[in-house]
Amino acid sequence: MRFLQKKLMHLIPVMFLVTVITFLFVNLLPGDVAYIILGEEATPEAIAIIQEELRLNEPMLLRYLWWMGDVLSGDFGNSFITQEPVMEALLGRLPVTLELMLITQAIAVLLALPLGVLSAYRAGRPVDRIVSGAAFGMLSIPNFMMAIILIFIFAVTFGALPATGYEPISEGLWKNLRTFILPSLTLALIEWCALMRLLRSDMIATLQEEFITVARAKGLPYRRILFTHALKPSLFSAITLFGLNVASLISGSLVVETIFALPGIGRLLVDSVFSRDYIMVQGVVLFAAIGFVLVNFLVDALYAVLDPRIRHEHA
Repeated sequence: MRFLQKKLMHLIPVMFLVTVITFLFVNLLPGDVAYIILGEEATPEAIAIIQEELRLNEPMLLRYLWWMGDVLSGDFGNSFITQEPVMEALLGRLPVTLELMLITQAIAVLLALPLGVLSAYRAGRPVDRIVSGAAFGMLSIPNFMMAIILIFIFAVTFGALPATGYEPISEGLWKNLRTFILPSLTLALIEWCALMRLLRSDMIATLQEEFITVARAKGLPYRRILFTHALKPSLFSAITLFGLNVASLISGSLVVETIFALPGIGRLLVDSVFSRDYIMVQGVVLFAAIGFVLVNFLVDALYAVLDPRIRHEHA
């Protein structure tokens, strides 16, 4: 508990800096929200009324304090364009983004774990070269290009999967999953590469340790040595990358949700940026930052579970 309390205390200044940077950058964007709401033909009197109602004519520091006061009370504000509450918009689109991220991470882990162990076990051999070469090749493909390739193969050529659109899970589990297969593969076929390479590197080093030599000397099956004795201490770097991948998945969802027409948080952010809905942009970025920080806090907690030396040292 002491270890977790210290980690939680570290989150406070991080979240404070996130709110400051988010508010600063969003408010430095060019354009006037009042003109977007009323149109370019709006009179100066109408513009002044809107600016006063939205507190746009107040100093930035004062507007930040008002915004933070609302956020701490659970009110992220209302959209300038649609008047929809920001929190309501986020919670309505969160299940789509969460499902996309969970399926992506599941596919990436299912690819990275066995291929990383296999590459470490066969290091320097043809299997290792093939897997490593495939990983380097996929890392060089950007998200939007991977999406186009998958759409051309599975949607255009074979017609096996939908290219765009979204079906809620209430319409049926298979219908729902079909709409996530291509978007999830688009992200997972890039995410697994770094996980696999990192696991391979750490596992090769672990297999040189003395306790592995002792396990071999005892005559333990090599499969048990790999998956019981060598895999667990080799997972720390991969778990770190797993937590950091949340940020890349959030940024990747901006592109993927737009290409595949998924009504998630990434697409909401893109639409809000184009419409200059600043209060919605602030809410989405802050919400995503909170999620990223919490996931990395859970990763730190998982370290303590995997290695008792960590929690006892910091306690």
